[in-house]
Amino acid sequence: MAARTAADWIAALGLLPHPEGGFYRETYRAPELIAADHLPARFGGARVYATAIYFLLPGDQVSALHRIKSDEIWHFYAGTALTLTLIHPDGRLETPRLGPDPERGENFQVLVPSGCWYGAAVDDPGGYALVGGTVAPGFDFADFELADRQTLLASFPQHRQTILRLTR
Repeated sequence: MAARTAADWIAALGLLPHPEGGFYRETYRAPELIAADHLPARFGGARVYATAIYFLLPGDQVSALHRIKSDEIWHFYAGTALTLTLIHPDGRLETPRLGPDPERGENFQVLVPSGCWYGAAVDDPGGYALVGGTVAPGFDFADFELADRQTLLASFPQHRQTILRLTR
């Protein structure tokens, strides 16, 4: 089988543009709901138990800094490694790598805790990374916040270069 390109995966998986950059398609949405009174108040309503997506990030794009109200586990599937950038609420910066080679410090799964600002970039600008995301409680666009560059710079001036690179 010939090596697949990013365009091959986008077509084969029916991926659509994502507001943070890259391409995605939801692959699972749990059929049952967690009632609002069983969730932390930050959710503001019921949520499904869990959701999952495919996410493809071409090397010439970034996944812009954003945050959600749930934990998200990223899973590596194909392509080249990518580096996730997490800015924790306390200002701590973390840059785990998602990819196929544990000997190079890459992981097949990376947890992004709720409330962290996070974004990603493919390590090889000419490559792509096909990954997945599993969110619990399940993802809802009401819980998605794309970072405002100026607000983030005011909150975390020590991460200026990172914020400039991963915001619009």
